[in-house]
Amino acid sequence: MRRSSIKLKLTIEQQERNRLWVRWWLYGLCVLVFAIVIIGGATRLTDSGLSITEWQPILGAIPPLNDWDWLDAFDKYQQIPEYQQINRDMSLQEFKFIYWWEWGHRFVGRAIGLYVLLPLIFFWVSSRLENFLKPRLIILFLLGGLQGTVGWWMVKSGLVDRVDVSQYRLAIHLSLAGVIFSWAVWIARGLATHNVPSGPMKLRKIALVTTALILAQIFLGALVAGLDAGLAYNDWPLMDGALVPGGLFTQHPAWINLFENPKTVQFVHRIGAYLVVLMVLYQLAQTSRLSNAPTHILRSIILTLLIFMQLMVGVVTLVMQVPLSWALVHQGMAFIVLGFSVAHLRALKGSYPPQTGVLPA
Repeated sequence: MRRSSIKLKLTIEQQERNRLWVRWWLYGLCVLVFAIVIIGGATRLTDSGLSITEWQPILGAIPPLNDWDWLDAFDKYQQIPEYQQINRDMSLQEFKFIYWWEWGHRFVGRAIGLYVLLPLIFFWVSSRLENFLKPRLIILFLLGGLQGTVGWWMVKSGLVDRVDVSQYRLAIHLSLAGVIFSWAVWIARGLATHNVPSGPMKLRKIALVTTALILAQIFLGALVAGLDAGLAYNDWPLMDGALVPGGLFTQHPAWINLFENPKTVQFVHRIGAYLVVLMVLYQLAQTSRLSNAPTHILRSIILTLLIFMQLMVGVVTLVMQVPLSWALVHQGMAFIVLGFSVAHLRALKGSYPPQTGVLPA
C-alpha cells in the first residue's frame, strides 16, 4: 500500500512538471503569435504585403543574397498591378524596404511552425503529453498550417486584378491568428492550477459572449485596415459630423456595404467597440454580484480597464489619421484584450482535471 502511494505521488508530481513545461511552451507560442500580428500589421500599413509574389515554403526562407537576386525579385514585383498602377517610380532601394517587411513576416511564420512542431514531437515521443492534450495540440498545429495557406491565399488576391489584397481574406487571416492565439491561451490556462472555484454557468456564458465580440471586433478592424477606411472620417465622437452619418448604404445589394463601403465598415467598427464596452461593463456587474471569488472579480475589473484603454487608443489612432505607431499599438492591444478575455473565461471554467493515478501515455 505504501509503495502504491509513493508511485501515485510520483505520478502526480511528474504530471504537474510535464504540464508546466507544456504550459510555458504555449505561452511562448502566444508571444510569437503576438509578434507576427504586429509584424503583419506593419506589413499591411507599409503596403509591403505584395512585394514577394511567390510562395516557396522552404526556398523562400532564403532572401536575395546578391544584386542579381534583388533585380530578379524586383522584376517579378514589377509584373503585378500594384507596381504598374501605383509604384511605377519605385527605386530598387525602396523595393528592398517593403520586401524585408514581407520576408520578415513570412520568416516569423516559418519559425512559429518549427516552434510548434519540434517541441510537440519531443513531448509526444517522451511521453510527456496526457492523452486528452494530444488532439488539442494537433488541432493547434493544423490551425497553424491552415494559417500559412490562408496567408498565401490572401496575397494571391492582390497579384492579378487588384492593387491590394482582398479585405475579406485579410480579415479571415487576422481572425484566424486570433483563433490560434486564443486556442493556445485556452489550453495553457487550463493546465494551470487555479486556487479558486470555477464560476457560475451564467458568468461563463457572459464571458464567452464577451470573448466572441472581441474576436468579431478584430475581424471588423481588419476590414477597416483592408479598405483603408480609417484614413477618412477622422472626427470623434461624431462621424462625418453626425451620430449616424449619411451614405452608409449607397451600394447594392445593401449587405455589401457592411464589407465594401469604407464609411459603413468604419461605422460598424465604431458600434462594435461600444457594444464590447457595454458587454464588459455588464460582465463586471454580474461577476461582482454572482461570484464570491475576489480573483474572478479582479480579472473582470482588469479586463474592463483594458477595454477602455483600447477604446482610447482606437480614438487617438483615428483622430491622428492612423499613424503607423498608434495603429500597431491598437492592433497589439486588441490581442492583449482577447488573450485576457480568454484567460478569464478559462478560469471561470476551471483547470483541466488531474489525471491522477495514470502515467502519461
